[in-house]
Amino acid sequence: MPDATVHELRLVLTVQDFDASVRIFRDVLGMAEVPAVTSPGGRVAILEAGTATLELADESHAVYIDDVEVGHRCAGPVRIALGLGAVAEHSQRLADTGLAVVAPPTITPFGSTNSRFELPDGLQLTLFG
Repeated sequence: MPDATVHELRLVLTVQDFDASVRIFRDVLGMAEVPAVTSPGGRVAILEAGTATLELADESHAVYIDDVEVGHRCAGPVRIALGLGAVAEHSQRLADTGLAVVAPPTITPFGSTNSRFELPDGLQLTLFG
């Protein structure tokens, strides 16, 4: 019987501004690019993100996390969260690119520092560390 264990989680974002998205994740946040097969006339970048997890939350939990990080419910059904070191420094670098700051670095009740941004295509990005 073949191994049915999931070995990789890949979040695929179709973005309107490819160059801006690559700049944010690869150049500003330092995610390493790995080889990818492109389509004729299309572009794709696959970026390493270390360990991936799938976090499933009900609406009540999503409201709670938005309240902790931002102070009110604001994220849609999909939010990207990246765990990394130096959250304040990375947050400043993202803000310097013109990315919309939803919430500055904040100490959470969980003892982590979290910040929140809105990406050019409207998705929200949490940095935590």
